[in-house]
Amino acid sequence: MNLALWIVAGLLAIAFLVGGTIKLILPKKKLATIPGAGWAEDFSAASIKAIGTLEVLAAVGLILPAVTDIAPVLVPLAAVGLVLVMVGAMITHLRRGEAGQLVVNLAYLALAGFVAWGRLGPQSFTG
Repeated sequence: MNLALWIVAGLLAIAFLVGGTIKLILPKKKLATIPGAGWAEDFSAASIKAIGTLEVLAAVGLILPAVTDIAPVLVPLAAVGLVLVMVGAMITHLRRGEAGQLVVNLAYLALAGFVAWGRLGPQSFTG
């Protein structure tokens, strides 16, 4: 179980580090042209940068606290944060009529929920 949690956390960290970095680097207009990122049209450039920052911080929070053994309680909190980000993403895609994007959001939500559950419960770093 511990290995599965590490693998899932690592994959989530990579995905959100890349996704967050893209949101931080690309201008809003260019981001909106990427397939699946049309949602960017509905948000200000500052909001997109804030979402990107949250994603990068969550990616770091999924791995770094556990590796360094400094405040490992932040790992499940980062996972809960990603669950909330994915709920927001799902609401946005539903509002825009982009039902196809919900599958990806739901997968990320489930994986982040698994890490949160595992690190708060059976495989807690504090236990």
